[in-house]
Amino acid sequence: MSPPDNLSSPSSAVPPSQAIVEAIAAHEGVDVTEIEPPAYDPLYTVVNPEALDELFAPTADSASDVVVTLEYEGYTVVVRAGSEVEVREQSSDDSVNHPIEE
Repeated sequence: MSPPDNLSSPSSAVPPSQAIVEAIAAHEGVDVTEIEPPAYDPLYTVVNPEALDELFAPTADSASDVVVTLEYEGYTVVVRAGSEVEVREQSSDDSVNHPIEE
C-alpha cells in the first residue's frame, strides 16, 4: 500500500464534511472557497454531509473506530474519528466499488 498523498487532522470543531473539502483544497493547492461547481461536484453528490457529520459527532463514548471511505473528484477519501481525513490519488486498485475480500 502506498503512503497517503495527504493526511489532515483539522480541529475537532471542524465537521468531517468540511474537513473533506479542506483536505481536497490543500491537496489541489487551491483555496477552500474554490471547491465549488462548476469546477468541482458538490460533496453531497457522493455522500450526505449531514449524515456524515452526525456519524462522527462526539458522544459520551468518544473512542470510535468508525471509518468511512468514499470516492470524490478522482480521489479516495478516508474519514476517521476526530475529523482525520486522508486523501489519496485514486487508482483502479483503490476503487471502493470493488468488493472487500475476506
